[in-house]
Amino acid sequence: MDYDNKPDGYYDNIRHEMIQFLPSDANKILDVGCGNGAFAEALKDITNAEVWGIEYMEDQAKIALGKLDKVFSGPCENFLDELPDNYFDAIYFNDVLEHLVDPYMVLDKIKNKLTNNGVVISSVPNVRHHKTFLKTLFHKDWKYLDHGVMDRTHLRFFTGKSIRAMYEDLGYTVLLHKGLNKSKSIKPFLYNIPLLFTHMDIRNLQYATVASFKK
Repeated sequence: MDYDNKPDGYYDNIRHEMIQFLPSDANKILDVGCGNGAFAEALKDITNAEVWGIEYMEDQAKIALGKLDKVFSGPCENFLDELPDNYFDAIYFNDVLEHLVDPYMVLDKIKNKLTNNGVVISSVPNVRHHKTFLKTLFHKDWKYLDHGVMDRTHLRFFTGKSIRAMYEDLGYTVLLHKGLNKSKSIKPFLYNIPLLFTHMDIRNLQYATVASFKK
């Protein structure tokens, strides 16, 4: 897959809107798809926690290694068995699950790495976002792009409903599930159209999910 031609800032993006979901008492954090460690380093600065990362791109993982306590370089699937059980209070997947061949398997195995009160926190693009939805419905188009919902490196596509179902089918308890980065381009007067009002999830560019697993 072509991860070398990403736009500037792709690997050093600090997802500020995702920090709010971190438990205040998290002492050990794993950031899967940590890029160059910018987001994970921000978590470390805020909490003074022990923070690990996994990053697919070797050059970015080397940069992250200078910021975090431990970093694995390569596909996250390769390191699941090396992660200690019952260890992490929070495991982040910021825009990662959609890049995986089998995100269900990864989430199933990663739950054993959580402490009893630990949580998985993810951000996943919404394929029902109105720009994607309208292009498919009216323009009969399904065009891949360099980034965004239709990123050409995405292997899986999700809706808000299917994200929740994925977690629940794997035995997780969904503690929070909300739309992120809502579009403002849908005119307010359209909200009064009954059919549209039942489909307001098309405003959400992504979904943030916080889920726990009780052993």
